[in-house]
Amino acid sequence: MYELPHITVATIVERDGKFLMVRENSGGRLVYNQPAGHVEPSETLFDAALRETLEETAWRVELKQLLGIYQYTSAENGITYIRHCFIAKAIEPRTERNLDPDILEAKWLTLKELEDFESELRSPLVLKVIRDYLSGVNFPLSVVQLP
Repeated sequence: MYELPHITVATIVERDGKFLMVRENSGGRLVYNQPAGHVEPSETLFDAALRETLEETAWRVELKQLLGIYQYTSAENGITYIRHCFIAKAIEPRTERNLDPDILEAKWLTLKELEDFESELRSPLVLKVIRDYLSGVNFPLSVVQLP
C-alpha cells in the first residue's frame, strides 16, 4: 500500500546548554523527542511549529531560523516523514496550559543526557538535528516561501 509522506515540523529550543524536549507515548513506548507534530490543513509551517511547541511543552517560542528539512522512513510503521526543523528561542512558559494527552512531560536536557537516553529516542533524527544545530547549520526563515 502506498502512502504519501507525512509533513511534520519540529523545533530546536536551546537555553543554557539544555534543549527543550518532550517525553511522549509513541505506539505504547515512552520516548524523547523535540516538540514536533503534523502540519494541519491550511496551516503554515511556521504556525504549525509554534502551535506544536506550545501544545507539547507549554512554552511560547519565537522562530529564528530553519535548521533543515529531513526525510526519515520509520522502520516501525513504514511511513516516510518530511520534517521541517526550526531553531527557536524560548520566550515564556505558559504554565496555565495543559500538555497534549500523549505528552508525559516537557523537560530541558543536555546533549549528554540525550545521548544517555539514545535507546529511548523517538527516531535517529532527535540526535541528528541537535548535532546539526550545534555544528552551526542554519538557514534564514526566508527560504520558506509563504503565499
